[in-house]
Amino acid sequence: MEDIRKQIAVYIDGHRDAMIDFWRQLVQIESGSANKAGVDAVAHRVQEELDTIGAYTEIHEMKRAGNMLVSALNEDVPEAPVLLLGHMDTVFPDGTVAARPFTLRDGKAYGPGVLDMKGGVTIAVFAMKALKEAGWAKRPVRLVLAGDEEVGHCDSDCDQQIMEQARGAVAAFNCESGRLGNEVVVQRKGALTYRMDVTGIAAHAGNEPEKGRSAILEMAHKVIAIQNLTDWQQGTTYNVGVISGGTVANAVPDTASILIDVRYLKKEYVLNIEAKLQDVAHTTYVNGTKTSLTQLSCCIPMERMAGTDGLLAKVQEAYASFGMPRPSGIIVGGGSDSAYTVAAGVPTICAMGVEGSRHHSPEEYASVELLYARAKALAYVVTMV
Repeated sequence: MEDIRKQIAVYIDGHRDAMIDFWRQLVQIESGSANKAGVDAVAHRVQEELDTIGAYTEIHEMKRAGNMLVSALNEDVPEAPVLLLGHMDTVFPDGTVAARPFTLRDGKAYGPGVLDMKGGVTIAVFAMKALKEAGWAKRPVRLVLAGDEEVGHCDSDCDQQIMEQARGAVAAFNCESGRLGNEVVVQRKGALTYRMDVTGIAAHAGNEPEKGRSAILEMAHKVIAIQNLTDWQQGTTYNVGVISGGTVANAVPDTASILIDVRYLKKEYVLNIEAKLQDVAHTTYVNGTKTSLTQLSCCIPMERMAGTDGLLAKVQEAYASFGMPRPSGIIVGGGSDSAYTVAAGVPTICAMGVEGSRHHSPEEYASVELLYARAKALAYVVTMV
């Protein structure tokens, strides 16, 4: 094991410039979730790089979303595989690369998706290359990259395909954005999105306001009721994030709508969450108004399962072996595709990608030095499971 560890370190340290160049190339490809051609170009570039080590790669074509890449090293080895996970799409619109190209400054890399998560893709690819160079072939290493993670796979069946690829794996490591503070993620909340619509009765606000039934007033009561559903002890939070309604100031409004975000830790909570929202919908504060509730999306939680703590211990040992502090395992509110590997019964550690901050913003950045350090740790922990 010590020889493998040293060979991994030598390979990564000897290919720092190549890693930066590959990272740069990925960031310079416009690949917002709506840009299928751009996401597909990222998949093609990743395939080109993995072809150099003889990995077997398949591109799963999607009609309306970016394609999905599945690539395997040691595919013929009859052992349970290790899964590496990530995504190729970003949240940024076309034109962002021209405005903010990949830039290195003061030990940090900047650019759209540099942290979330083209740095993580770079780490996964070069971890596989390091393992190949070191001659490690104990079990298959399977890389799965989605093309539409940032929009919750709303136009593909990628979530189901991830579960299929994960079944039977011994462990999964998601190279999602690493977090400042030397942390990895062992549990993530699920996310539910709902729209609530209220219909009232319009009337002239000056001449006959008594004939109106204000949808906005009804919704104001409901917003307060929904926010009050938050259960901090259980870890379930409700947030009314968008509100709209009415037409002009001098008319009693007959329509109002809100968008609701709910975060939760366990899938068994979903029925209770919806029941509570339906109770709010069915409670009338302004007579003559009617309310409907519609679920728009559901991202399942990444639950902490048997095997998670043992896998975390191996990650901590791998980090320590390269002189890095042992990372702590934390729970976060944001979702990721790690939920689907856990749903497939695979112990999973998330946020194994490059560390940085300001995800999804013009100030997004990643630590260059930790790109190399985390690539070493990822490659080594694969050999430990």
